[in-house]
Amino acid sequence: MDMVRGGAVEQGPGVVEEAAGEVVELTYRPTAEDFASALRARLRVSRLGWLVRWVPVLMGCSVAVQLGVYLALGGDRPSVGSLAAMLVAAVMVPLLPWLTGRRLARYTERQGVFRVTVTDAGVSVATDTATTTITWQAQPRYRETERVFVLVSDDKNATGFTMLPKHGLPDRADVDRLRALLDRHLTRC
Repeated sequence: MDMVRGGAVEQGPGVVEEAAGEVVELTYRPTAEDFASALRARLRVSRLGWLVRWVPVLMGCSVAVQLGVYLALGGDRPSVGSLAAMLVAAVMVPLLPWLTGRRLARYTERQGVFRVTVTDAGVSVATDTATTTITWQAQPRYRETERVFVLVSDDKNATGFTMLPKHGLPDRADVDRLRALLDRHLTRC
């Protein structure tokens, strides 16, 4: 007698076969734009993301206040170095996902082609240099952008994430199939 347990079919003592289910396969080379999109999506669901979104605003306000006080009250002249540092931070912080995406893309070039299989059991990623499997419990949430699906861990900083670029799917219909599979197993965030 066949018994189904957790996505596997047990067929007698010691024989277990994977139950037939939805399978979506991706094949791609990650790009800097993919990583930047994934990192921006990850920042939207993490505590650190709040800081990254608001630091430029706070820095810009601080510069405006310092200059306003100097001009209105004729007080101590603000330090040019501190004003420059705040302006640089206000400009650089929003560029972090793009800069980090470029670095990650250069690093992953050495890994070759990514072959990803998404099933009811989780996500398997294979490259020329490594293979890994991510369970749905490890990254129970996901976010979709125009370019990628991003699976994220449930800790407050979304430390763990897996990127699934849409250009890795064979056709546009597979985007809907992948979204449906993710919706069955993960929480959209």
